[in-house]
Amino acid sequence: MTTQNTNIDFSKFADLSPFELKDKLIEVAQAVPDRALLDAGRGNPNFLATLPRKAFIRLGEFAVMEAERTYSYLDGSFGGIPDGVGIVERFDSYANNNQQNPGVQFIEKALSYAKDRLGIEKQVFLNELVNAYLACNYPVPPRMLTNIESVVKQYIAEEMYGPMPMTTDFDLFATEGGTASMTYTFQTMFNNGLLKKGDKVALITPIFTPYLEIPELSEYELEIVELRLDETTWQLPMSEIEKLEDKDIKLLCVVNPANPASVKFSDETLNNLSDFVNTQRSDLFIITDDVYGTFADDFVSLFAKLPYNTLCVYSFSKYFGATGWRLGSIAIQHNNVFDDAMRSLPESRQLELDDRYKTLDPEPRGIKFIDRIVADSRSVALNHTAGLSLPQQVQMALFSLNCLMDSEQNYKESCKRIIRERYKTLYKNMGIEIEENKDRVDYYTLLELDTLGGKLYGPAFVEWFKANEKGKDFLFRLAHETGVILLPGKGFDVVHASVRVSLANLTHHEYELIGRATRKVLDEHFAEFQDA
Repeated sequence: MTTQNTNIDFSKFADLSPFELKDKLIEVAQAVPDRALLDAGRGNPNFLATLPRKAFIRLGEFAVMEAERTYSYLDGSFGGIPDGVGIVERFDSYANNNQQNPGVQFIEKALSYAKDRLGIEKQVFLNELVNAYLACNYPVPPRMLTNIESVVKQYIAEEMYGPMPMTTDFDLFATEGGTASMTYTFQTMFNNGLLKKGDKVALITPIFTPYLEIPELSEYELEIVELRLDETTWQLPMSEIEKLEDKDIKLLCVVNPANPASVKFSDETLNNLSDFVNTQRSDLFIITDDVYGTFADDFVSLFAKLPYNTLCVYSFSKYFGATGWRLGSIAIQHNNVFDDAMRSLPESRQLELDDRYKTLDPEPRGIKFIDRIVADSRSVALNHTAGLSLPQQVQMALFSLNCLMDSEQNYKESCKRIIRERYKTLYKNMGIEIEENKDRVDYYTLLELDTLGGKLYGPAFVEWFKANEKGKDFLFRLAHETGVILLPGKGFDVVHASVRVSLANLTHHEYELIGRATRKVLDEHFAEFQDA
């Protein structure tokens, strides 16, 4: 028995991004009253790191006490900027009075870790954290506070280098999330002549939607060259890597692990791409967005494999359940292609840039690319007020310390376990056998409808499904009949009819229901096929 279609004209939504389309799907799902809405569209996780948040609260309590010491003779809620003298002794007393509080214990361990592993004196670090929490000064340096940068650099290095030899010979700019990192980087590449309208930009596709949309904006008008992942293995064939032989391709954009496929680059893909760039395209700019790398096993970033060429964007949003905190970073090695390319610009262009940045330094040509990103983020003239808010930087440091001090990797293993158990539950309830893949990450999963149909019902069904373009209305039918919201693979430039399921934002039981609902709609299509 089949269920009547919703008769929605899918084509009128063809130009919407997946995230805007999701709102239309929700409208369709809510048209049926008194039914649960199961939204596995957007990838906002429903889990989060609690211990570094507890530490943030206790640090705040101590910081306010420090501020109130300055004008303790005044009545009312009045404080001043702490000077840090004797701060460690006072914190030790505060900690003794709160020995059982996990947030206080965390701060104690963090101060000890920073001293032992990073060489940061307790008084210096604690005073920086206290003043940053109070947010009573501008961010100085505007790119990132000195000791907080050291902590976050250590975290990013340990996560991005995997088993490779690690270095922290890179600079960080703390930003308002990964989206700000992307936006700022594109702006500064244009402002500094590293990209210009009409240039070619390579994207490893399918890819996170903004990377498809940003180059086409009128202020950029870049030509996109796609390096397509094999949609069976989700790895990059050598034939696609060789497209980079075209010297007109200035920039390569990568999301690794991929979104929506949620598969990391294999060792073979990493080695093939690295060898090619090192031998034939040492001039290539690379941006790698590694937000999902912390969910992978033994993750190695292009930032580690191709340090000279690669700018790394990392966001704390997914791993720590902190999308609302807006915490991201840009990392660039001290020796990098971006700075070298700027130094090689024609003298006429150099003079223009001298004029642009002359208010920042008497010798503006010495300003590094990453510091130009900081300046451009505030239209240069307001560089002195640039920088991520200091309480945000504090929470970023505490998130980083949460993992740096977790020698047993308990938090990481819990994060990986929860999404991988959901993955197994989803497929089990669709009646699909799982194929093992050591490079799979499972933050999302891409349900390729024709592939699933082939496994369940055979090749004849697949041909019918494709010939009748059933993939076009699948999402709307699923939303209308079952209340399940998924995103279209097409919005991420996936070729085959497919839907993306976020495995991060619902309960285990709800993924059981999604698996059954998805199978229900597929079964209905099969019934239609049998009746045809």
